[in-house]
Amino acid sequence: MADIHKQRTYALVGTGGCGKTTLAEMLLLQAGASTRLGRTEEGNTVLDFEPEEIRRRGSVQPGFASFVRGEARHFLVDLPGDGNFAGDLDMLLAGVDSAVFVIDAVDGVRPLTKRLWAAVRKAGLPALCAITKVDRDRSDFQAALSGLSSILGIRPLLLYSPLGEHEKFSGLADVLAGKALFFTADGGAAQGDLPQDLAGTIAALRETAVENIAECDDVLMEKYLEDGELSPEETETGLRRGVLSGSLVPVVAVAGLENKGAGPLLDAVERLLPSGLEHPPFAGEEGRTLAPSDAGPAACFVLKTVVDPFAGQLNVARVLSGSIGGDSVLKNMASGDSERLGTPILLLGKSQTPARESMGPGSIVALAKLKTTKTGDTLCEEKLAFALKRPLLPPQLISYALAPKEKGDEDKVFSAIQRLLDEDITLKLARDEETADILVSGMGQLHIETAVEKAKRRYKVDIILKTPKVPYRETIRAKAQVQGRHKKQSGGRGQFGDCWVEFEPLPRGEGYVFEDGVVGGVVPRQYVPAVDKGIQEAAARGFLAGYPLVDFKARLYDGSYHTVDSSEMAFKIAGSLAFKKAMESCRPTLLEPIVLLIISIPDENMGDVIGDLSGRRGKIAGSDSVGGITEIKALAPMNEVLRYAPDLRSMTGGQGSFTMEFSHYEEAPPPVAEKVVEEYRRQKNGE
Repeated sequence: MADIHKQRTYALVGTGGCGKTTLAEMLLLQAGASTRLGRTEEGNTVLDFEPEEIRRRGSVQPGFASFVRGEARHFLVDLPGDGNFAGDLDMLLAGVDSAVFVIDAVDGVRPLTKRLWAAVRKAGLPALCAITKVDRDRSDFQAALSGLSSILGIRPLLLYSPLGEHEKFSGLADVLAGKALFFTADGGAAQGDLPQDLAGTIAALRETAVENIAECDDVLMEKYLEDGELSPEETETGLRRGVLSGSLVPVVAVAGLENKGAGPLLDAVERLLPSGLEHPPFAGEEGRTLAPSDAGPAACFVLKTVVDPFAGQLNVARVLSGSIGGDSVLKNMASGDSERLGTPILLLGKSQTPARESMGPGSIVALAKLKTTKTGDTLCEEKLAFALKRPLLPPQLISYALAPKEKGDEDKVFSAIQRLLDEDITLKLARDEETADILVSGMGQLHIETAVEKAKRRYKVDIILKTPKVPYRETIRAKAQVQGRHKKQSGGRGQFGDCWVEFEPLPRGEGYVFEDGVVGGVVPRQYVPAVDKGIQEAAARGFLAGYPLVDFKARLYDGSYHTVDSSEMAFKIAGSLAFKKAMESCRPTLLEPIVLLIISIPDENMGDVIGDLSGRRGKIAGSDSVGGITEIKALAPMNEVLRYAPDLRSMTGGQGSFTMEFSHYEEAPPPVAEKVVEEYRRQKNGE
């Protein structure tokens, strides 16, 4: 087994379009794991290989790469940055030891950047920051660097500063060493002296960096105050301690497309980030913990499930402790089944290589042909009996209805999407009992569209994506006292049920209340529940537009019965008839669902977004601006924001993001209600 202390397991984290996959390409080329620098624009990168990724020129699922550089083995995970595909971020971060946080020098800190950094901090991961695209025309390295502290609250330590920007980006200043690294044609860097005009600037940066390092350690701080300096060894030791504790975040300037800066970034990863043995004890279920060890019982956590066209389903797992090999048999702590692991597989994009040795803590490997194992499961030796505490997933934000192109293929559509659920745990599939729709829920419109594309391609089924029916409700606004009477004589025993019911509206959110107000036995006790059931079933079918009627009270207070002809069915029908008769007097109305939107946008887009929300009948509940990013809270009718994601992207140039959750029901305005009722009547009449 390789030296675990020199092994690094880290994720590239950043917003969509900041250059993570291009950065990964540069690192793979520098380490000799690939022979060319792939480009997302050309669809030939190692880690974005799915047809959906190639078509949209961006990651829709995590990319995994295992490679060796010198004596160090790297396990790199390239995480999608688009909010549509980042729903399982916490699950994936649970499988790494650290993060390389990526922002670009053109756009700097974006609205979604704050949430991604919060997820890194929540996971307790040490981090480096790579500022990419320093070579681009509109880049501003200093603005991006200052955004780390002013917006994200990071304590950045500039480790490698750019020598020149835009087309003049020619090298890096090693701040702590006080040396220059000039880029060579092969992607390497040659050491030299700093340009004279920058020597004073770099010396000042070094003084600030050493002071920040000293502040992270009481012993070093005391020495620094006494001597005014730290030795190179003390500086390096203090820097690594600061990184591992999360106090410091070193910053490196790079340009992925130009293959500039890979060597210094990889050096920083190997020098400063932790190995799998340095991970803090893992938190398990029921308050248990597991400290990583290369000698103890084996345990691994499944952070992703993928489907390979040749190998079938693969479970991508991170070894928590111990080591696994081809003869390992571990117990699935979720299902209780024993799983024979087979030979662990090392991944490099879609390339798969059987591991020649056992894999220890921090290793990320694929396991084939497991029987019951799914994403989020822990596999371990039975005597260990440890299950990692599963990260919570965010709720799905939006739902769409699915329909087959050919009538009668509904089961094929349901089955095709269902097969995607194991590998994409942020998707949810259901059948709507109210509307009979097949509903797929996800993190956004693009997420669902991409899932449907994948299902069509893999399982050869034609699927039509439709906006689902909004879950309207109905209610009443007035009281009524009515008689529901059912009498039928058809030879032999007849049917007779007679009830008097008072209907009245209830406050919003109260649901349905039934009250038995019968006295004197005019309706026998055994028939009272039947009246209740008849009213409930009729209310579920609605009156105006076929939506359930809610927030009302029904009080049974009188009636009559026949000793021979009365039955539960007769009184159930009587209750239903009472409901329908009451609706003619109770002024029924339509309720629409209202959702809470939390929207993060650049300050300059605030006017456009608020104006757009007003046009959607939205009400602003508050806003807050920090470091150029505004967060807006708004309440809006669900029907008006079902397709909000592409509109927000358009208004903000792709910089805006939002979350959406159900808030409450409100009475729909007459134009909205009339439109919904008219549509229902047309469908009912088969128009």
